[in-house]
Amino acid sequence: MSLSDLPAPIRPADPSSDPAGWRLEHSYAQLPALFHVAVAPTPVRAPRLVVLNRPLAESLGLSSNPLADDEETAALFAGNRLPPGSVPLAQAYAGHQYGHFTTLGDGRAILLGEQITPRGERFDIQLKGSGPTPFSRRGDGRAALGPMLREYIISEAMHALGVPTTRSLAVAATGEDVWRQSSLPGAVLTRVAASHIRVGTFEWAAARGDEAALRALVAYTVRRHFPELAEAGNLPQALLVAVIERQASLVAQWLRIGFVHGVMNTDNMALSGETIDYGPCAFMDAYDPATVFSSIDAHGRYAYGNQARIAQWNLARLAEALLPVLHVEKQPALALANEAIAGFTARFQHHWLAGMRRKLGLFTEEPQDEGLIETLLAWMLKTKADFTNTFAALALDMRPDPTVRDDPEFIQWHADWLARLSRQSQDAAESEALRRAHNPAFIPRNHHVEAVLGAANEGDLRAMERLLEILVAPYDHTRHAPEYRLPNAAGGADYRTFCGT
Repeated sequence: MSLSDLPAPIRPADPSSDPAGWRLEHSYAQLPALFHVAVAPTPVRAPRLVVLNRPLAESLGLSSNPLADDEETAALFAGNRLPPGSVPLAQAYAGHQYGHFTTLGDGRAILLGEQITPRGERFDIQLKGSGPTPFSRRGDGRAALGPMLREYIISEAMHALGVPTTRSLAVAATGEDVWRQSSLPGAVLTRVAASHIRVGTFEWAAARGDEAALRALVAYTVRRHFPELAEAGNLPQALLVAVIERQASLVAQWLRIGFVHGVMNTDNMALSGETIDYGPCAFMDAYDPATVFSSIDAHGRYAYGNQARIAQWNLARLAEALLPVLHVEKQPALALANEAIAGFTARFQHHWLAGMRRKLGLFTEEPQDEGLIETLLAWMLKTKADFTNTFAALALDMRPDPTVRDDPEFIQWHADWLARLSRQSQDAAESEALRRAHNPAFIPRNHHVEAVLGAANEGDLRAMERLLEILVAPYDHTRHAPEYRLPNAAGGADYRTFCGT
């Protein structure tokens, strides 16, 4: 199937008629029925709006005034009332979870449609925690308030940090409890994404041996996310290479800010190149490649230092799924897949080095730069230095901590760094500006996130609002908020996060 063979998306009858600005289309719904099933959200007892992302709403073309009515807005974002033009459906996909293949699908999420912004951009609008679907696998299809607010906080922090990410438009409480390890208040998150096409979506079609559906998905993904590839001679091959490039860049950006994705399963790798699924994720305090936070990642499969390797492993699963459409013969198809996957390492290393050079204020490239970076990281591991604060101090041309001023190893590294800076034509002010722009002063510190979630569960949102005010400007090194810059005084080595499912 070529791009021109795809049907036009379902469009609203009169997009201008909705005062709130909803303009929903449904291009995903035009894919073969293998990829989706119609299902409506399950109404909740007492919806209440907890938080609404007004800047995001405005960028989507949604009017602030119609969304100001809390009762109506709560009903909308809890799934009791759907935006005009909605065609709700659950998406089907498979995935390798901790290395094991399984069939999945949206077990607690429903896609309402694709909002067309005033700039002509297309974004999925999805309700998460909106009730059971045919893919719920005996689950309740619901979500707890804490995990939904965690996704809201972390995804908005990632956006402010400049990392491609899905975003959160709203969280609505349901007035109903959900049972996990205990009884918890329920909630629905409205997630906004460039799309929810995953590596697992391709695995779903491949596992069913449906080559026509696989080709349709390739063509659709190219049209939606990689239109520059439309004239490629081998569309599946071009798509694979382009996805590898985006994922190499994305993971390098995670490492740049000390982010640890807790569930890097193939169903949580979006082909758009956005970060998706903020369940058991967290930010590293003391630098250690073995850092892992997920309570279910007992062997550290998705530890900080493993994320690039796992990304390549996941992409190999995408390549396997694409084999039937890469080439009509098996061996040439394998050769094309292997060649593409082998290219990941160089692309990731390129992006990682570029990001680390910027963190050190380097505009130019020298062969010794990787050694300079690795020496600093080795010293940070040895001294248990805080990852964010070490680079934030270097951004201001200060030594990380008064206690290391007499450390011979750091003194030597610092001298080597200054010598390296002197070999570029940009002056000290330009280098400092570069460092300030790529080393955050503030990240969502794990102990702060836990504290605000605990307060929110008790109905107090003030701490969360204050934290979000800080996180919206992570590179503001002039802001005096020392309590938000310090790691947990009690240490964070034993900190664990949970999926919330």
